[in-house]
Amino acid sequence: MLKTIAIVLAVGVVAVLAYAATRPDSFSVARTATVQAPPEKLHALINDLRAFNTWNPFEQGDARNRGEYTGPQAGPGATYVFGGGSAGDGTLRILDSAPTIVRMELHMVKPMEARNQVQFILQPRGTATDVTWRMEGESPFIGKLIGVFMNMDRMVGGQFESGLADLKQRAERT
Repeated sequence: MLKTIAIVLAVGVVAVLAYAATRPDSFSVARTATVQAPPEKLHALINDLRAFNTWNPFEQGDARNRGEYTGPQAGPGATYVFGGGSAGDGTLRILDSAPTIVRMELHMVKPMEARNQVQFILQPRGTATDVTWRMEGESPFIGKLIGVFMNMDRMVGGQFESGLADLKQRAERT
C-alpha cells in the first residue's frame, strides 16, 4: 500500500515538473487605464520615483519596507533601492524617458533573482490619456513551476490595476 502511494506521488511530482517545463520562457503582464489628464501631468507622476511611489501599490501599505533614492530626482538614472517588505528586495531604475513613455528596469534580488523591463506608455486620447503599465521578463524554471500553482498575470495585473486606479485619482484631482 505504501509503495503504491509513493509511486502515485512520484508520478504526480514528475507530471507537475514536466508540465512546468512546457510553460513559456518569458512573461508579459500589462494593464491599461484611461485617465482624464494630459500625458505631461501623468509623465511627472511616473518619471519622478518619489512621485511614483505615492501611488505605486508595491510600495504602499507595508511599514516594514525601507527604501533609498539615488541618482537624479527624475528621468534616466533615477533609482530606488528597496527592501524589507512583502514586495521583496530590489532596485527600480529609470532607463529612458520621453513625453509618452518611461522605461524602467526592475532588478529583484529577493524573494527570487529577476531582471524585468517595465514600461509606462502614455497615449493621448483627446482630453484623456490611455496609460499602459507593462512588465516583461524571462521566466526561469522556478518561475514556471510557481506559475503552475499561482496565476501571476492575475496577481501582478491586479496590483497594476490598483496602482493605475490610484494614479488616475491623483491625476484627476486638480
